[in-house]
Amino acid sequence: MTGYYDIVLGLIPVALFGITAALLFVGLSLTTAIPLGSLAAMGIIGHAMFVNTPVDAGDESRSTRPPINAD
Repeated sequence: MTGYYDIVLGLIPVALFGITAALLFVGLSLTTAIPLGSLAAMGIIGHAMFVNTPVDAGDESRSTRPPINAD
């Protein structure tokens, strides 16, 4: 089953090379196209890390409850 992070791992090189190639095709220079393509790839990585954070299925119930004191 393909999950969100599998798609993200596939989109990173597609964004980097695809957007760079598209910008080169449009007429931008290589020194402009590569940073713009890498910004798109970094945006995908940032979304996966900070917006849609990975969570273990077993840790969800433990992370919502405060720690229990042994006293």
